[in-house]
Amino acid sequence: MLRVAVIGVRDTGNLHADCYQSSPHAQVAAVCDLVHERADASAERLGVRGYYNMHEMLANEEINLVDVCTGGRENGGDHYAPVMAALEAGKHVLCETPLSNSLEHAREMVARARDRKLCLGTNLNYRFTPLCRKARQWIDEGKLGEINLVSRSLWTSHDKDDEWFHLRALLPQSVDVLRYVLGEIRFVQSFLKRSEGRTCWTNVAINLRFESGVVGSLLGSQDVTGSDPIDRTEIVGTRGRLVLENVVEDLWFYPQDSDGVSHLHASDFPEARTIADTYRHRLDSFCEHVAGGIAPEQVEASGEDGVRAQEVIEAAIRSHQTGQVVEVK
Repeated sequence: MLRVAVIGVRDTGNLHADCYQSSPHAQVAAVCDLVHERADASAERLGVRGYYNMHEMLANEEINLVDVCTGGRENGGDHYAPVMAALEAGKHVLCETPLSNSLEHAREMVARARDRKLCLGTNLNYRFTPLCRKARQWIDEGKLGEINLVSRSLWTSHDKDDEWFHLRALLPQSVDVLRYVLGEIRFVQSFLKRSEGRTCWTNVAINLRFESGVVGSLLGSQDVTGSDPIDRTEIVGTRGRLVLENVVEDLWFYPQDSDGVSHLHASDFPEARTIADTYRHRLDSFCEHVAGGIAPEQVEASGEDGVRAQEVIEAAIRSHQTGQVVEVK
């Protein structure tokens, strides 16, 4: 049974803690937060010891795995220090998305985990939904034929106003879903627009070319309220079209040569009807890998996957800044 420490216990950190408590592979041993009231409340609720200093916790607790749910600028600005401290202490680490808001820091995390032969995972939980898994299966089986085109969109509302918040905080999951089902993205061209009075680039249109030759787009706006679906992926092949809505809700396949539409709904998968359910699947998968002694390079949704997603995001930022198509190397 893995002993887990959670660093950062706001809503997401407490959701992670609850997932570990229900896992057959793990239990929460300690929590930590710089805000004393949050640490105390979470510790009391979980029946574990709360800390205000991560170094003290790492020194005093027998821990196998550290879960980093701190936030910071662009939701990843405060991930670097706790991840590096946990790796230095010899602990496996699961980090919330994005791995960091700094590509340099993210690469350092991956390198340190590799050097220490420790597992580093990123909470890229969208790829763990049953419908996303099924979409990948249909593609791998050739159900769509030759894949030619993809379009993914994300409509949401957010009041955070860091310049690159939309790209660095909101889009890594979308990039990872595209990488998961279609492979590596090689070229990126972006066009961005701010809403009036905003610092953040709230509207994003990114053209993509995959290593396989597939072309497509990633669209996003954080100025939308009441949109349904809030995210949608369409993949077009020579034998049919696949549509995935809201990641956990609906998956359709429209064949080119018949009316035999295939449809799967969240109700077909009662174990994962909401995004919150997918946290449990993702975290339990990571715990199972760590407890089973998996080689760090075999971890799914690894730190390396987190870096790959960020490389696409940073390429989009450079494209906007330069007006050029940017190669993702």
